[in-house]
Amino acid sequence: MATKTTSKKTAVKTAAKKPARAKAPKKHLKNISEVRRYFHRNDDPIFFISATNFNLLGIDEWCKNFRYINYIDCYDGRHPNTFVPTEQPHPEFESIEDINAYLLEHKEVIDFIKSKGGKPKAVFLMFDERVEKICKQLGIEVWFPKAKLREKIDHKIETVRIGNKAGVPSVPNVLSEVKSWEHLQDVAKPIGKDLVLQSAFGDSGHTTFFIKTEADFRRHEHEIVGKGEIKIMKRITCRGSAIEACATKKGTIVGPLMTELVGFKELTPYRGGWCGNEIFAGAFDQKIRDAARKYTFDFGNQLVKEGYRGYFELDFLIDQDTGEIYLGECNPRVTGASSMTNHAAFAHADAPLFLFHLLEFSGVDFDLDVEELNNRWADPDNIDGWCQMVIKHTDDNVDIITQAPESGIWRMLPDGTVEYNRFDYHRRAVESEMEAFFLRIQGVGDFRYEGADLGILITRGRAMDNKFRLTKHSKAWIDGIKNQYKARPLPSALPAASDAPAFKIL
Repeated sequence: MATKTTSKKTAVKTAAKKPARAKAPKKHLKNISEVRRYFHRNDDPIFFISATNFNLLGIDEWCKNFRYINYIDCYDGRHPNTFVPTEQPHPEFESIEDINAYLLEHKEVIDFIKSKGGKPKAVFLMFDERVEKICKQLGIEVWFPKAKLREKIDHKIETVRIGNKAGVPSVPNVLSEVKSWEHLQDVAKPIGKDLVLQSAFGDSGHTTFFIKTEADFRRHEHEIVGKGEIKIMKRITCRGSAIEACATKKGTIVGPLMTELVGFKELTPYRGGWCGNEIFAGAFDQKIRDAARKYTFDFGNQLVKEGYRGYFELDFLIDQDTGEIYLGECNPRVTGASSMTNHAAFAHADAPLFLFHLLEFSGVDFDLDVEELNNRWADPDNIDGWCQMVIKHTDDNVDIITQAPESGIWRMLPDGTVEYNRFDYHRRAVESEMEAFFLRIQGVGDFRYEGADLGILITRGRAMDNKFRLTKHSKAWIDGIKNQYKARPLPSALPAASDAPAFKIL
């Protein structure tokens, strides 16, 4: 009897238990093919929120539910995955972070994000703690390391220190505050008198100063003294280069070394300012390419130790006199060169580098033979030749644009002029060096001011010759596109460029 009662109680207890829900097996991706398939079937919406979609153009074709939320419509409404809200009154933008905060607080954007359901994720070109806070309030997960960590790594002085830990050398330098001309001469004694000074943050030549004489120093004194620790470098005759990579739990995936277009007066008003890139198999000699890849791999692994993971870019300076390669700076994010990296032949053969960034933040387990992947991406057969030129307004004036070239495919005629041929948003649609893809940034009604980004011109082949000078062909393309812009003077009642952004938006 007792046995029967016990059995009954046990039976009741068992019946009261909820049936255990079978756990879905945890995803584990074993190779590139499975990584591609995983993102091809991605359910949760991922948004790239930025002024334009230039930096990550094309990722939507690799990742289902990847969309762009932008402030500028470069395509006049013709890009299927780009959402641009109606412009509303806003304070003057002073940074890309301001633009992103404006977008995330825009009702049309909030409604658009909610309409996609799922658990939204966001990636940015630039963001700060304010943007992070808004994302948290909206239930959006940011798929990048924290802004505070990114800012720390973006600090040019900190970059030198991380490089030193990783065994990646910088140009002979001294890190010090500068109190006066006399103080600079004193602290810089070990590296000589012909100097390049860089403050902690800044880009496109805005905060790089070439100092050889007291007159040079006096010209920039207000931008140097009292600005904290400064990177004081020996001036070398160098070529600029860039390389992008992604630090993952399986190791650092490294893209190819690209040349940099720097300071061409046809493209930028800023001396030393970045204005484009080339990607081609023979960029620099094998020794330099191998050194750059190793340094990037080592730097990426050091970043992981510092707590950072995901996409980053390194600039390298190659000494033309000695052949030595030095660390220039680190950008812990996607950059203006990301469009080159993510559309190269190797990206189409395997997957774009940024897909590995998404993979790293997806929480999915994966295996990758990083060494094999890096070796494959270094193979010249996997690198086709392209260049991009970022065209800024270089004249020292302000006016209002009344005519602007469309985004799409442009064609150069035998007389060197250019004409619009057809709409497309794929650079691969460019058939020859007599065609180019132009992505318009500044459009009709915008202020045109010195330094304004007019657009990006992407062509097959090279923009520079072997002596790193712009080719005649490139100059003809630049002139041809610039000539498509027309503008009228400002009405006298308007203050000059009252709402023109005075910062780089790419």
